[in-house]
Amino acid sequence: MMQCTKMLGFVLGMGATLAVAQPEFDLPKLEALALSSSRAVLSARDQITAARYAIDSAGAFPNPELEYLGGTSRSRGVGGNSGDARSVTLTQPLDMPWRRSARIGAAEAGLESTTAAVRAFEADTLARLRLRYFEVLRRDVELSNTREDLVAMESVRSRIALRVETGEAPRFELIKADAELLNVQKTAQAAGFRGEQARSQLRQSVGGALPADFALRGRLRDVPELPPLDGLRKQLAETSPDLARARSEMVRAQHLLDLERRQRWPNVALKAGMDEDPDMRANKLGVVVSIPLWDRRSGPVGEASAQLSRARHELAAQEFSLAQQLEIAFQQYEIAQAQVVALESGILMQAEAAVKVAEAAYRFGERGFLEVLDARRVFRAARAELITARYELASAWVEIERLRAIPGGKE
Repeated sequence: MMQCTKMLGFVLGMGATLAVAQPEFDLPKLEALALSSSRAVLSARDQITAARYAIDSAGAFPNPELEYLGGTSRSRGVGGNSGDARSVTLTQPLDMPWRRSARIGAAEAGLESTTAAVRAFEADTLARLRLRYFEVLRRDVELSNTREDLVAMESVRSRIALRVETGEAPRFELIKADAELLNVQKTAQAAGFRGEQARSQLRQSVGGALPADFALRGRLRDVPELPPLDGLRKQLAETSPDLARARSEMVRAQHLLDLERRQRWPNVALKAGMDEDPDMRANKLGVVVSIPLWDRRSGPVGEASAQLSRARHELAAQEFSLAQQLEIAFQQYEIAQAQVVALESGILMQAEAAVKVAEAAYRFGERGFLEVLDARRVFRAARAELITARYELASAWVEIERLRAIPGGKE
């Protein structure tokens, strides 16, 4: 009995500790905190900066080349002059517009692809955060319910002990009550530890900016409504970062193929030079043209063509996969919603009423204690199913939000 009292005090103390935790955070505040302070998110955003500089690199003009040669000149003829000789040559490669536009287009598509990839990473980060947010709410509800079960079971056990002492009930009922109380205590202790674990995981998802001592402002039942499936399909096609990245990769592959094809065309450079010896000075101006005679770039063109084909297939596969994922998540959302409605409107209420009837009948001696225990087990099972259904409903909502990547569940 002393052990039971200590266990009850431990669980009640854990619940009291959670209740006074400060400060409070709701889901939008946690999301903003994670996106502004998470090192992983900040690191991913640096890739966008790098991709912007890649556009500058693609648009940069080639640098001129300056060549200087110096030496001495000696005449072999009679009366010839000897002295210093030098040569200066300046070569400026020309950046052809057809190559330049393809190169810049590939870099811009790369920026769009990187931006979409970062958006997808942020959506995954928010999805993990939301799941752990609802996990904490779930564990808090479970802990609260087990605390109620402990108080109720302790009260029942006290009444049974009194009846056993007065001889109104057999000792077997007290043994069953003690066993049931220990079982409830074990469940309550596990619920407390799972709650602490869920809070640690949530803090891990948000980052160090979330204090260790915090409370959540929200309820497990507060899951936003979703638009119809047709509207979700339309939003998925417009807002999905995975689709945006696949489309950008296809555009980038097309620009790279165009660039490789245009690399077949001759390269042109302007060249100016000055040769000076003891007898004369010569100034020259000309054009350098490369002749694509041996290397027709069939290898790079074929490779770029294959990459373009791969990007097209990946886009089609991504569209099909995301559509299937959306339908599966929406079906899961509807199933969980139906389970929540069924449990809230009928099953849970009937189980609770059965407990009250069984306890009243036991007090009047019309039913045995085993029937009270069975009724309480059914009620606890129904309440646990409701918590699980609500969490599954929240999980389905989180998955749909991850797919369409709309922060905060905005319509």
